[in-house]
Formats: sequence, structure tokens, C-alpha cells
Amino acid sequence: MVSEETGVVYGTEDLLASLCNSVIRVLNVATHSKVHYSAMVQRITKIGLKPDIGCFVLFDGGFSGLVVLNFNGETALEIYEKYMLNMGMPKSELATSFTSDEVANILGELMNQIVGDFTGKIRRELQTNITQNQPKMLVLTKQVMLSVDTPLDRPELRRVSFFTEKNNIFYLELAIDRTEFIKLHDFDAHEIPDPDALLDFEQSGQDANAAPAAEPAASDDNDELLKSLGM
Repeated sequence: MVSEETGVVYGTEDLLASLCNSVIRVLNVATHSKVHYSAMVQRITKIGLKPDIGCFVLFDGGFSGLVVLNFNGETALEIYEKYMLNMGMPKSELATSFTSDEVANILGELMNQIVGDFTGKIRRELQTNITQNQPKMLVLTKQVMLSVDTPLDRPELRRVSFFTEKNNIFYLELAIDRTEFIKLHDFDAHEIPDPDALLDFEQSGQDANAAPAAEPAASDDNDELLKSLGM
């Protein structure tokens, strides 16, 4: 039995904070701008998609839940434009309306990366596994309420406000079964290796191995030259 003094409890608000940090991490890198979220979180009674663009993802496994991101048109366009410009696309070729399929596709891809980052942290930090479905993105003219098609016995619902660099607002809503994780013993939560760092390390290793191999070849060339000169 774990005592309160030694057991580290990881609950709903900790999961929410981890998810919010995944939103910040992905969007800051993808848009090369600063996105932040409110220090205050709302406890809500319903979760739903709201105009102008709503996106949701279901996850299941160690625990179940639903994540929703709601954007107004101006916010959606700002994030889309910053992402595309950061990818090197000229501004003249970008969509100018949030109703464009391209805008919805990009926001859906970003949400997929956000939830992927979150599930990766869950595996490392909580030593459990959750899987996600493909994000669904909808352009809306009115609010749509959602029910979670997963067995949530005691659902917890939260809403967090996010702010872009231009101070546009979007909202994250989370529905999750009430759960707590209690640490039984210490363990190392390994970070995901940086692919670029691994490639650089591998390349440096190949270069180091290639350099000594070149020396005997150079010596053989010198021997041949000396022989040709009769020395």
C-alpha cells in the first residue's frame, strides 16, 4: 500500500496540463510564433464543437477520453498562414478563407501532432498506453454538442483558453474519465530521441570510421610511386 507521503498522484489536472503543453510545443514549433494558455481552467458540464472550425479526437487504452479544439475563422487563418509561411510557401499561394479545405486539413494535421505528442508523454511518464483515432475537422455554422462514445463512469470535463501571437483566441476542451496515477517506485521517464541528433551522431561515426580507412590507401599509393621511381 502506498502512503500519501511517498505516493505521487497524477490526476485530471495534471493530464490536462500535459495536453496543454503539447498544444504549445507543437504550435510554437509549427508556426514559429508564441502561443500561450490561460492559467485558469474552466470546469464545464458539456463538451462540443463550436463555430467556425471544430476538431475532435477520441483516445482509448489505459484511460479514455475526447479532445476538442475550437477555432474562430480569424484564429484558424492565422495559425494556417503562419504554418504555411514557416514551411516556405509564398503568401500569394495561401488560402484566404477559413472555409477552404486546405485550412481544415492543416489544422487537422496539427491536432494529430498535438495528440501524438501527448500520447508519447503518457507512455513515458505514466507507463501506460493510449491510442488515438484520426482527427475529424468540421467547418461549422452553429454549435454541435458531443457525447463521448467510450465508457466514462465519472467523466471530468474541462475547458482551457489559448491565445495566439496576435491575441486571437481558441479553446481546448477535454472529457476524460476521472482517474489517478500513483507512483509505486521511481523510474526514468526517457525522452524521445531527437532524430536529427541521431542522424548527426551516426554521420559523425561514419566519418570517423572512414578517415582511418583512407590512410592505408594513401600509403599504398605512396609505395606504388616509390616503386615506379625504382626506390
